[in-house]
Amino acid sequence: MEGLWLLTLLFTGGRASSSSSSSCPVECVCYDGVVDCSSRSLTTSSLPQTFPSATTDLRLHNNHLTSLPYGTLDHLTTLHSVSLHGNPWACDCGILYLRAWLLRQPASIFSHSGITCSSPPNMRGRLVAHLSEEEVLDSCHYWYCDLALASQVCLFVFVLVQVVLLVALVVFMRRFEDLSKEAKRTTEESLTADESQREFLSMKDMNI
Repeated sequence: MEGLWLLTLLFTGGRASSSSSSSCPVECVCYDGVVDCSSRSLTTSSLPQTFPSATTDLRLHNNHLTSLPYGTLDHLTTLHSVSLHGNPWACDCGILYLRAWLLRQPASIFSHSGITCSSPPNMRGRLVAHLSEEEVLDSCHYWYCDLALASQVCLFVFVLVQVVLLVALVVFMRRFEDLSKEAKRTTEESLTADESQREFLSMKDMNI
């Protein structure tokens, strides 16, 4: 019985996975192998994770895509055309996948025109497919350098705050110690004065 349940679970899971791979993303319109996701204000984070495996024409133009997540197009083996123009592509580390994918496509099937960099400024207007790997990696290095610098600044500020707090704690402890000594001295003087006063009164009573 348990084996039958496992077989049923595997069968239904496989059917669900197959149905998921062939279903149209809610952000797009699908018909006759065309998956139209154009002009939907899609960003890299809101882009559908999968597209129907039988897609022949994928339209992603006029969105807000800055890069494509790794592997987005690898399973679409029946593609005949993809439109990617009209997106603000950021030609940094994140563009490596799209660049590599473009270079693998036959020129007769896919056009690289219109897929241009919007940033960084020194690459603006450049065709993504024509970028050299060294150029892209250099932009990655600059990005990592900026991140490293920001991290060092944050670390310096953190250490500085810790030093200020430590100095304030030391000053407070010394001040507290001084106040304790002053309070102790005042208490001792008060006790001494009381004892002197009691002795004086005792001697006065004896004289009387």
